[in-house]
Amino acid sequence: MLLVVSLLLGMLLAAGGMWWLQQPLTLAPSSSAQNPLLVTIEPGASAQTVADRLQASGVNTPSQLLYAWFRFSGQARDIKAGTYEIAPGTTPRTLLSKLVRGEQALRSITLLEGWNIRQVLQAVRSSPDLTQDIEGMSQNDIMALIGYPGRHPEGRFFPDTYRVVTRAPASSVLRQAAQAMEQRLTQVWEQRDPASPLRTPDEALILASIVEKETGLESDRRRVAGVFSNRLRIGMRLQTDPAVIYGLGERFDGNLRRVDLQTDTAYNTYTRAGLPPTPIAIPGMASLLAAVRPQETNAIYFVSRGDGSSQFSATLEEHNAAVQRYILRR
Repeated sequence: MLLVVSLLLGMLLAAGGMWWLQQPLTLAPSSSAQNPLLVTIEPGASAQTVADRLQASGVNTPSQLLYAWFRFSGQARDIKAGTYEIAPGTTPRTLLSKLVRGEQALRSITLLEGWNIRQVLQAVRSSPDLTQDIEGMSQNDIMALIGYPGRHPEGRFFPDTYRVVTRAPASSVLRQAAQAMEQRLTQVWEQRDPASPLRTPDEALILASIVEKETGLESDRRRVAGVFSNRLRIGMRLQTDPAVIYGLGERFDGNLRRVDLQTDTAYNTYTRAGLPPTPIAIPGMASLLAAVRPQETNAIYFVSRGDGSSQFSATLEEHNAAVQRYILRR
Protein backbone atom coordinates (compact mmCIF):
# COMPACT_ATOMS: atom_id res chain seq x y z
CA MET A 1 0.00 0.00 0.00
CA LEU A 2 2.79 2.44 0.89
CA LEU A 3 4.45 1.69 -2.41
CA VAL A 4 1.24 2.43 -4.27
CA VAL A 5 0.78 5.69 -2.36
CA SER A 6 4.37 6.65 -3.05
CA LEU A 7 3.95 5.94 -6.74
CA LEU A 8 0.74 7.95 -6.87
CA LEU A 9 2.37 10.88 -5.09
CA GLY A 10 5.30 10.68 -7.46
CA MET A 11 2.99 10.70 -10.45
CA LEU A 12 1.04 13.64 -9.05
CA LEU A 13 4.24 15.59 -8.42
CA ALA A 14 5.50 14.82 -11.92
CA ALA A 15 2.17 15.85 -13.42
CA GLY A 16 2.15 18.99 -11.31
CA GLY A 17 5.69 19.77 -12.37
CA MET A 18 4.86 19.31 -16.05
CA TRP A 19 1.80 21.51 -15.61
CA TRP A 20 3.86 24.23 -13.88
CA LEU A 21 6.49 24.23 -16.62
CA GLN A 22 3.81 25.14 -19.17
CA GLN A 23 2.16 27.92 -17.13
CA PRO A 24 3.06 31.60 -17.55
CA LEU A 25 5.23 32.92 -14.76
CA THR A 26 3.73 35.55 -12.49
CA LEU A 27 5.59 38.79 -13.10
CA ALA A 28 5.67 42.14 -11.34
CA PRO A 29 2.50 44.18 -12.08
CA SER A 30 4.55 46.87 -13.82
CA SER A 31 5.64 44.46 -16.57
CA SER A 32 3.86 44.25 -19.93
CA ALA A 33 4.53 43.23 -23.52
CA GLN A 34 5.70 46.79 -24.19
CA ASN A 35 7.61 47.02 -20.92
CA PRO A 36 9.05 43.57 -20.15
CA LEU A 37 11.24 42.83 -17.16
CA LEU A 38 14.95 43.31 -17.79
CA VAL A 39 17.24 40.89 -16.01
CA THR A 40 21.03 41.04 -16.23
CA ILE A 41 23.00 37.89 -15.50
CA GLU A 42 26.65 38.45 -14.77
CA PRO A 43 29.36 36.20 -16.22
CA GLY A 44 30.08 33.21 -14.00
CA ALA A 45 26.80 33.45 -12.08
CA SER A 46 25.67 30.14 -10.55
CA ALA A 47 22.22 28.68 -11.18
CA GLN A 48 21.18 29.70 -7.67
CA THR A 49 22.40 33.27 -8.27
CA VAL A 50 20.45 33.37 -11.53
CA ALA A 51 17.30 32.18 -9.77
CA ASP A 52 17.79 34.79 -7.03
CA ARG A 53 18.32 37.54 -9.61
CA LEU A 54 15.16 36.55 -11.48
CA GLN A 55 13.07 36.74 -8.33
CA ALA A 56 14.63 40.06 -7.30
CA SER A 57 13.93 41.49 -10.78
CA GLY A 58 10.19 40.78 -10.62
CA VAL A 59 9.64 37.10 -11.41
CA ASN A 60 7.23 36.28 -8.58
CA THR A 61 8.26 32.65 -8.20
CA PRO A 62 10.30 31.30 -5.27
CA SER A 63 13.94 31.27 -6.31
CA GLN A 64 14.34 27.75 -4.86
CA LEU A 65 11.68 26.47 -7.26
CA LEU A 66 13.40 28.11 -10.22
CA TYR A 67 16.76 26.74 -9.07
CA ALA A 68 15.27 23.25 -8.76
CA TRP A 69 13.96 23.48 -12.32
CA PHE A 70 17.35 24.62 -13.65
CA ARG A 71 19.08 21.70 -11.91
CA PHE A 72 16.43 19.13 -12.89
CA SER A 73 16.66 20.17 -16.56
CA GLY A 74 20.37 19.32 -16.66
CA GLN A 75 21.06 22.74 -18.27
CA ALA A 76 21.96 24.76 -15.19
CA ARG A 77 25.58 25.08 -16.36
CA ASP A 78 24.52 26.19 -19.85
CA ILE A 79 22.86 29.45 -18.77
CA LYS A 80 24.61 32.35 -20.49
CA ALA A 81 25.44 35.79 -19.16
CA GLY A 82 23.66 38.79 -20.64
CA THR A 83 20.65 41.06 -20.39
CA TYR A 84 17.29 39.40 -21.02
CA GLU A 85 13.70 40.53 -21.50
CA ILE A 86 10.98 38.56 -19.73
CA ALA A 87 7.52 39.41 -21.02
CA PRO A 88 4.11 38.26 -19.78
CA GLY A 89 3.35 34.76 -21.07
CA THR A 90 6.87 33.47 -20.45
CA THR A 91 6.79 29.98 -18.95
CA PRO A 92 9.53 28.29 -16.89
CA ARG A 93 10.36 26.17 -19.92
CA THR A 94 10.64 29.11 -22.38
CA LEU A 95 12.53 31.13 -19.78
CA LEU A 96 15.22 28.49 -19.44
CA SER A 97 15.39 28.06 -23.22
CA LYS A 98 15.97 31.80 -23.61
CA LEU A 99 18.74 31.79 -20.99
CA VAL A 100 20.46 28.73 -22.46
CA ARG A 101 20.27 30.03 -26.04
CA GLY A 102 21.56 33.44 -24.97
CA GLU A 103 18.62 35.23 -26.58
CA GLN A 104 19.45 38.63 -25.16
CA ALA A 105 17.31 41.73 -25.39
CA LEU A 106 18.18 43.70 -28.52
CA ARG A 107 17.67 47.35 -29.37
CA SER A 108 18.11 49.35 -32.58
CA ILE A 109 20.02 52.57 -33.06
CA THR A 110 20.08 54.33 -36.42
CA LEU A 111 22.76 56.62 -37.85
CA LEU A 112 21.54 58.64 -40.84
CA GLU A 113 23.27 59.59 -44.08
CA GLY A 114 24.49 63.17 -44.02
CA TRP A 115 24.93 63.43 -40.25
CA ASN A 116 28.07 65.05 -38.92
CA ILE A 117 30.04 63.75 -35.97
CA ARG A 118 28.16 65.92 -33.48
CA GLN A 119 24.86 64.41 -34.59
CA VAL A 120 26.28 60.87 -34.50
CA LEU A 121 27.57 61.28 -30.95
CA GLN A 122 24.34 62.95 -29.84
CA ALA A 123 22.30 59.97 -31.09
CA VAL A 124 24.54 57.48 -29.31
CA ARG A 125 24.85 59.48 -26.10
CA SER A 126 21.11 60.09 -25.84
CA SER A 127 20.09 56.45 -26.29
CA PRO A 128 18.46 55.13 -23.09
CA ASP A 129 19.27 51.57 -24.18
CA LEU A 130 23.06 51.97 -24.05
CA THR A 131 25.53 52.09 -21.20
CA GLN A 132 27.27 55.43 -21.54
CA ASP A 133 30.99 54.73 -21.48
CA ILE A 134 31.90 57.75 -23.65
CA GLU A 135 30.32 60.48 -21.52
CA GLY A 136 32.69 63.40 -21.06
CA MET A 137 35.24 61.98 -23.48
CA SER A 138 36.77 64.05 -26.28
CA GLN A 139 36.35 62.93 -29.87
CA ASN A 140 40.04 61.96 -29.98
CA ASP A 141 39.65 59.84 -26.85
CA ILE A 142 36.58 58.15 -28.30
CA MET A 143 38.43 57.25 -31.48
CA ALA A 144 41.24 55.76 -29.42
CA LEU A 145 38.75 53.79 -27.32
CA ILE A 146 37.15 52.15 -30.36
CA GLY A 147 40.48 51.26 -31.94
CA TYR A 148 41.23 54.19 -34.26
CA PRO A 149 43.71 56.38 -32.36
CA GLY A 150 44.76 59.56 -34.12
CA ARG A 151 42.08 59.32 -36.80
CA HIS A 152 39.71 62.24 -37.36
CA PRO A 153 36.17 61.06 -36.50
CA GLU A 154 34.23 62.96 -39.15
CA GLY A 155 32.68 60.71 -41.77
CA ARG A 156 34.10 57.53 -40.21
CA PHE A 157 30.81 55.90 -39.16
CA PHE A 158 28.70 54.09 -41.72
CA PRO A 159 25.04 55.16 -41.68
CA ASP A 160 22.87 52.16 -40.91
CA THR A 161 20.60 50.64 -38.26
CA TYR A 162 22.61 48.69 -35.70
CA ARG A 163 21.15 45.99 -33.46
CA VAL A 164 22.86 45.77 -30.09
CA VAL A 165 22.09 44.09 -26.80
CA THR A 166 20.34 46.26 -24.26
CA ARG A 167 22.77 48.16 -22.05
CA ALA A 168 25.66 47.52 -24.43
CA PRO A 169 28.44 50.12 -24.18
CA ALA A 170 27.84 53.16 -26.38
CA SER A 171 31.36 52.70 -27.71
CA SER A 172 30.37 49.29 -29.12
CA VAL A 173 27.90 50.95 -31.53
CA LEU A 174 30.56 53.40 -32.69
CA ARG A 175 33.07 50.58 -33.09
CA GLN A 176 30.61 48.62 -35.27
CA ALA A 177 29.83 51.68 -37.37
CA ALA A 178 33.51 52.57 -37.82
CA GLN A 179 34.38 49.03 -38.84
CA ALA A 180 31.44 48.99 -41.25
CA MET A 181 32.62 52.22 -42.89
CA GLU A 182 36.17 50.89 -43.19
CA GLN A 183 34.87 47.74 -44.87
CA ARG A 184 32.59 49.63 -47.27
CA LEU A 185 35.35 52.09 -48.16
CA THR A 186 37.73 49.23 -48.93
CA GLN A 187 35.08 47.61 -51.14
CA VAL A 188 34.30 50.73 -53.16
CA TRP A 189 37.96 51.74 -53.52
CA GLU A 190 38.59 48.44 -55.29
CA GLN A 191 35.85 49.42 -57.77
CA ARG A 192 37.18 52.90 -58.53
CA ASP A 193 37.40 54.21 -62.07
CA PRO A 194 41.06 54.15 -63.20
CA ALA A 195 40.56 57.68 -64.53
CA SER A 196 39.48 59.01 -61.14
CA PRO A 197 41.52 61.95 -59.84
CA LEU A 198 41.22 60.55 -56.31
CA ARG A 199 44.51 59.23 -54.94
CA THR A 200 43.52 57.53 -51.69
CA PRO A 201 40.49 55.93 -50.02
CA ASP A 202 40.38 58.89 -47.62
CA GLU A 203 39.98 61.27 -50.56
CA ALA A 204 37.12 59.08 -51.79
CA LEU A 205 35.47 59.35 -48.38
CA ILE A 206 35.83 63.14 -48.40
CA LEU A 207 34.35 63.49 -51.89
CA ALA A 208 31.54 61.05 -51.03
CA SER A 209 30.61 63.17 -48.02
CA ILE A 210 30.34 66.25 -50.24
CA VAL A 211 28.19 64.36 -52.75
CA GLU A 212 25.98 63.20 -49.87
CA LYS A 213 25.37 66.79 -48.75
CA GLU A 214 25.00 68.24 -52.23
CA THR A 215 22.12 66.05 -53.36
CA GLY A 216 19.61 63.60 -51.98
CA LEU A 217 18.47 62.62 -55.47
CA GLU A 218 19.75 59.16 -56.38
CA SER A 219 19.89 59.88 -60.11
CA ASP A 220 22.07 62.98 -59.62
CA ARG A 221 24.75 61.54 -57.35
CA ARG A 222 27.12 60.16 -59.97
CA ARG A 223 26.79 63.27 -62.12
CA VAL A 224 27.49 65.56 -59.15
CA ALA A 225 30.55 63.43 -58.44
CA GLY A 226 31.49 63.81 -62.10
CA VAL A 227 31.40 67.61 -61.82
CA PHE A 228 33.67 67.62 -58.77
CA SER A 229 36.01 65.08 -60.39
CA ASN A 230 36.28 67.35 -63.44
CA ARG A 231 37.11 70.30 -61.21
CA LEU A 232 39.78 68.31 -59.36
CA ARG A 233 41.39 67.32 -62.67
CA ILE A 234 41.70 70.87 -63.95
CA GLY A 235 42.60 72.44 -60.61
CA MET A 236 39.34 74.39 -60.35
CA ARG A 237 38.06 75.14 -56.85
CA LEU A 238 35.18 72.95 -55.78
CA GLN A 239 33.07 75.87 -54.50
CA THR A 240 30.71 73.63 -52.54
CA ASP A 241 28.52 75.36 -49.97
CA PRO A 242 28.14 72.35 -47.61
CA ALA A 243 31.89 72.38 -46.98
CA VAL A 244 31.81 76.08 -46.13
CA ILE A 245 28.87 75.49 -43.80
CA TYR A 246 30.74 72.65 -42.12
CA GLY A 247 33.70 74.97 -41.55
CA LEU A 248 31.42 77.48 -39.84
CA GLY A 249 30.38 74.81 -37.33
CA GLU A 250 27.91 75.95 -34.70
CA ARG A 251 28.24 79.52 -35.95
CA PHE A 252 26.09 78.65 -38.94
CA ASP A 253 22.58 79.98 -38.33
CA GLY A 254 20.93 78.56 -41.43
CA ASN A 255 21.81 81.52 -43.65
CA LEU A 256 24.98 81.31 -45.76
CA ARG A 257 26.18 84.84 -46.46
CA ARG A 258 28.58 86.27 -49.04
CA VAL A 259 31.03 87.12 -46.26
CA ASP A 260 31.05 83.43 -45.28
CA LEU A 261 32.11 82.48 -48.80
CA GLN A 262 34.88 85.06 -48.70
CA THR A 263 36.23 84.23 -45.23
CA ASP A 264 39.03 81.70 -45.48
CA THR A 265 38.86 78.51 -43.42
CA ALA A 266 40.29 75.06 -43.97
CA TYR A 267 36.88 74.01 -45.32
CA ASN A 268 36.20 77.02 -47.54
CA THR A 269 36.34 75.51 -51.00
CA TYR A 270 35.80 78.96 -52.52
CA THR A 271 39.11 80.25 -51.13
CA ARG A 272 41.10 76.99 -51.26
CA ALA A 273 41.72 74.52 -54.04
CA GLY A 274 41.30 70.78 -53.73
CA LEU A 275 39.35 68.71 -51.26
CA PRO A 276 38.76 69.87 -47.68
CA PRO A 277 40.99 68.23 -45.05
CA THR A 278 38.34 65.79 -43.77
CA PRO A 279 34.89 64.52 -44.68
CA ILE A 280 32.03 66.83 -43.78
CA ALA A 281 29.41 64.15 -43.01
CA ILE A 282 28.80 60.41 -43.12
CA PRO A 283 28.06 59.27 -46.68
CA GLY A 284 25.91 56.31 -47.58
CA MET A 285 26.87 53.54 -49.97
CA ALA A 286 25.39 55.29 -53.01
CA SER A 287 27.54 58.36 -52.44
CA LEU A 288 30.64 56.25 -51.83
CA LEU A 289 30.12 54.47 -55.13
CA ALA A 290 29.41 57.74 -56.93
CA ALA A 291 32.68 59.23 -55.66
CA VAL A 292 34.82 56.41 -57.06
CA ARG A 293 32.78 55.79 -60.21
CA PRO A 294 31.51 59.23 -61.25
CA GLN A 295 29.44 59.71 -64.35
CA GLU A 296 31.33 60.91 -67.41
CA THR A 297 30.17 64.45 -68.09
CA ASN A 298 31.47 67.66 -69.62
CA ALA A 299 29.69 69.66 -66.91
CA ILE A 300 31.76 71.65 -64.42
CA TYR A 301 28.86 73.53 -62.86
CA PHE A 302 25.53 72.63 -61.32
CA VAL A 303 22.81 74.46 -59.45
CA SER A 304 19.77 73.30 -57.52
CA ARG A 305 16.45 73.53 -59.35
CA GLY A 306 14.65 73.83 -56.03
CA ASP A 307 12.91 70.47 -56.29
CA GLY A 308 15.83 68.33 -55.15
CA SER A 309 17.28 67.92 -58.64
CA SER A 310 20.16 69.87 -60.20
CA GLN A 311 20.77 71.71 -63.46
CA PHE A 312 24.19 70.89 -64.92
CA SER A 313 26.20 73.19 -67.19
CA ALA A 314 29.41 72.88 -69.19
CA THR A 315 30.11 76.61 -69.49
CA LEU A 316 29.98 79.58 -67.17
CA GLU A 317 27.47 81.26 -69.51
CA GLU A 318 25.11 78.31 -69.21
CA HIS A 319 25.62 78.21 -65.46
CA ASN A 320 24.86 81.91 -65.03
CA ALA A 321 21.66 81.44 -67.00
CA ALA A 322 20.70 78.50 -64.75
CA VAL A 323 21.38 80.60 -61.65
CA GLN A 324 19.16 83.36 -63.03
CA ARG A 325 16.39 80.86 -63.69
CA TYR A 326 16.49 78.66 -60.62
CA ILE A 327 18.05 80.81 -57.90
CA LEU A 328 17.25 84.41 -58.75
CA ARG A 329 13.97 83.47 -60.50
CA ARG A 330 14.37 85.99 -63.25
